[in-house]
Amino acid sequence: MQQPLLAKSLKYGELPLEQHLIDTETAVQHIFKGRILKNWCRFFGVTDAERFLQHLRIAALFHDVGKANADFIALINGSREKQTLRHEWISALILHYPTVWQWLDKSGLDREAIVAAVLSHHLRATINHSEENWGQPQNQKKTVKFYLDHPQIQRIFQKIAAIAGLTGVPELPHQWVKGQPFWEQLYDEVNSIGRQFGRQIKRDKGRRALVLALKAGVIAADSVASGIFRTDRSEAIPPWVEQTLHSPCLTSEELEDKILQPRYKQIEEERKQPFQLKPFQEQAPSLGDYLLLLSGCGTGKTLFGYKWSQGVLSRHQLGRLIFLYPTRGTATEGFKDYVAWAPESDASLLTGTATYELNNMAENPSEATRDKDYTPEERLYALGFWGKRFFSATVDQFLSFLTHRYSGLCLLPVLADSVVIIDEVHSFSREMFDNLISFLEHFNIPVLCMTATLPPSRQKELRDFLEVFPTAENRAKLEELEKAEQHPRYQVQSCDYDTAYRHAIAAYQQGEREGERVLWVVNTVNRCREIATLLENDLPTEVLTYHSRFTLKDRQNRHSATVAAFKTKEGERKPAIAVTTQVCEMSLDLDADVLISETAPISSLVQRFGRSNRHLARGDDFRAAIWVYPADQSLPYLKTELENAEKFLGEVQGEVSQRQLAEVLAKYSQSEPQADRNSYFVRGGYWAKSESFREGNDYSVSAILDKDLDKVKQLIDDKKPYDGYILPIPKSAVSPQEHPDWLPKYLAIAPSDKYCSQRGFGQ
Repeated sequence: MQQPLLAKSLKYGELPLEQHLIDTETAVQHIFKGRILKNWCRFFGVTDAERFLQHLRIAALFHDVGKANADFIALINGSREKQTLRHEWISALILHYPTVWQWLDKSGLDREAIVAAVLSHHLRATINHSEENWGQPQNQKKTVKFYLDHPQIQRIFQKIAAIAGLTGVPELPHQWVKGQPFWEQLYDEVNSIGRQFGRQIKRDKGRRALVLALKAGVIAADSVASGIFRTDRSEAIPPWVEQTLHSPCLTSEELEDKILQPRYKQIEEERKQPFQLKPFQEQAPSLGDYLLLLSGCGTGKTLFGYKWSQGVLSRHQLGRLIFLYPTRGTATEGFKDYVAWAPESDASLLTGTATYELNNMAENPSEATRDKDYTPEERLYALGFWGKRFFSATVDQFLSFLTHRYSGLCLLPVLADSVVIIDEVHSFSREMFDNLISFLEHFNIPVLCMTATLPPSRQKELRDFLEVFPTAENRAKLEELEKAEQHPRYQVQSCDYDTAYRHAIAAYQQGEREGERVLWVVNTVNRCREIATLLENDLPTEVLTYHSRFTLKDRQNRHSATVAAFKTKEGERKPAIAVTTQVCEMSLDLDADVLISETAPISSLVQRFGRSNRHLARGDDFRAAIWVYPADQSLPYLKTELENAEKFLGEVQGEVSQRQLAEVLAKYSQSEPQADRNSYFVRGGYWAKSESFREGNDYSVSAILDKDLDKVKQLIDDKKPYDGYILPIPKSAVSPQEHPDWLPKYLAIAPSDKYCSQRGFGQ
């Protein structure tokens, strides 16, 4: 009796390997058709859709052939021994096996493109990020037995032959033997072919487009086949894909009815006056498909983005709208204000903590979120979002495919079928901005980037792909926008810390009579906590504190309390005072009357200034008082950045407009090396090197407070989310107590005596 070949663990039942490979190929045919196929090919630059589909079907049938080995079967049956060779490595070696390689050569297929898709589908085609180390044994075993003569595998090869127009089935190997000259030579040949292939696709854009579309396509199809099996609906791949991915085109009218009209009504209720679009927002639908909007803080960029999307949707057949933000906080606010108005079946918040945020919204619903459930089906993971039509997400959730992140790759069928808006691009780190440039260079999709200010060097890089709006000619015709940007909103003065502190006290005390609202921004968490405590000792009121080192549930509370304190309700202004770190630059939609800040990089200062007199709510004659004093130390910034900021501040004293800030920023912005326009995904070739989309932080670690360990353990035991108890702390503050086995290894333990729900974690 032959050994049964299975594709997965037995957690969800038996899945024959042959069935999984056929399911994956079935998923290919049902995912990549109609509008989705057209937009997928346009996105990657593939010119021959039928040839792409032929290659993808074959790659899908090949991708897990390597699981027909004794080590994998032992793993399925409960063995804890590490596999000698990963199954995708074996699949790639089989593809290069001389009889198979020669057999495929008769088909005219791009064999290397198929190998790249097969070898990379688990994003582990390298060891320790070294391409040369792939395929090396991971234990001391000398041999691995193959079961490639099994009827399941023979039938798969027959199916491949039919698709490729080939006859017969090639002779296949029976085992791998460590150190055997044949296998050593074959391994060297694969490396040589892979290196040569990598050089070729750098020069041949058409071939590179095919490779990238195949690599992503195999992952998408494999994830569907696996995800549907997990949901006990293995017979329902076609209808599931049809119902989720192949929804009707999104129209301008649908966007108007589901999101914009409810939002207009909400704005009218808040402002107690009829809503009217600004002239520059009215122009948005007529503008091009690749756009960079440069417009001041508080001028209405978000609504511009939605109106621009309506124009794109009237010109192109697309099924989704994606609004990308740099932080979880801004994505969540964007969801609450706009996306949440859409039906729950269409709307999605997609961030690292989205489940927690959505659960919290359900407990405290707004008019937009009341009685709605936005959470996807858990067992489908990223596939659970395929049926959504409107997204508010952090930028890495979608663009992380550029760094070979699995969830981002699974979402590519959605991204390729979308109109995309990327907000606050000024805040991107250099690495994130490099990935953005790679995205614009290599992938064709309607995209709008938005920001208030951007250094000239970065503007120059974006101008190679995007049309800038408004131009000088546009501005001359847009009187309202021009007036808003040239209006002197701020009274800027440099001072020392003591003077700044006195002004904060005096402003709040005056605010008790006139509703003055004071925002103080510092560069480090510890100074934020210290200054808030000092102010609270000198003022008979709570001083709000907001920074990154709160547990998620407390940070959410601090966020809501701070935003609420700075809002005018029913025409009544109440005094408020808050001390925050640089998180306020994007995450908080505040409108302060007095702003105090430590010296920070120029772009950060401009964003901080934009948290004051944001909407000109106190009339044209009012100027927000801004006091800037030297930081005690440069950290977390570079000394040169703060020195440059001092020069900037020297030219923006007195009454200043947003236009003046942008002009002086351009004058003193430091030049940067330009992006090489590549990314790990684009240049990967045979291999898949997975990296973080954002730069790593060597100073912080995620942790659980020691007082919360029992609660978290109970949540883990109950298989419930525990995100609300996680907080970032400095590595130096990690508790020395023993790490319990049940706590995920990436989570450290934080001492509770350094934490306060009102002030956060500090040292």
